[in-house]
Amino acid sequence: MNGALRDTARRWRAAGRPAVVVEVARTAGSVPRETGTRMLVAADAVCGSIGGGHLELQAIAQARTLLAAPVPAPRDQHIALGPGLGQCCGGALDLRYGLLADDDPAAWPLPLPRFELQLYGAGHVGRAIVRLLADLPCRVGWIDEREEEFPPGPLPPHIERICVEPVQAEVAQAPPGACFLVLTHSHALDLALAQAILARGDFAWFGLIGSRSKRARFEARLRERGCAPELLARMTCPIGLPGITGKEPEVIALAVVAQLLLQVPAR
Repeated sequence: MNGALRDTARRWRAAGRPAVVVEVARTAGSVPRETGTRMLVAADAVCGSIGGGHLELQAIAQARTLLAAPVPAPRDQHIALGPGLGQCCGGALDLRYGLLADDDPAAWPLPLPRFELQLYGAGHVGRAIVRLLADLPCRVGWIDEREEEFPPGPLPPHIERICVEPVQAEVAQAPPGACFLVLTHSHALDLALAQAILARGDFAWFGLIGSRSKRARFEARLRERGCAPELLARMTCPIGLPGITGKEPEVIALAVVAQLLLQVPAR
């Protein structure tokens, strides 16, 4: 469940818009979405998804039937996806239908973050990556020493803008098992950050923007500074899934976020 769904639910509820919250209350076997997934259904609009396909079409129809009832009442529905809907998932789930007016979106549990990331650099690639992370369940510290480089306007609550100097001091603030992504405007700063991150050694993933020649130069300098070969081997540089070509910030961002998701399993 992303922040956009929660925000929409708050707006609809504050405006008194009649709607039903469809929640995946229980699952067994192979199903399209996990327990706790929600979808909003109004008479003329749908926000969110419980998995698409025939399952979702049926749930939308059930929700609108409930809305049209003289006295709408919450209800549960058990669905076996294979025999009941002809879907190939083969599992089963329970859907819970409740009125948005009786449900406070602020009380909906937040999903566990897939990862915690320190993202260094507010340039074009950093901004493109943050746009992709805006709707993912994660925690991000977005760090740059240049306040003017951050885009104006609010960020999603799970992304924190951090303007600090010296930037590399922020490395110590990350929890064990955090991910690090370094793409600043300065090779000297990139090197200082790489040294601080590798010195910790407890990261889940560390990506550094740059070419193979940049990696070779950094490895030589970091070895001179006492960095162990096994730690250097854990530094990902160049970054991005192999085979995704293009130097546009948006293409680089897609390749990097996909690589990060592949390297850090969901909790």
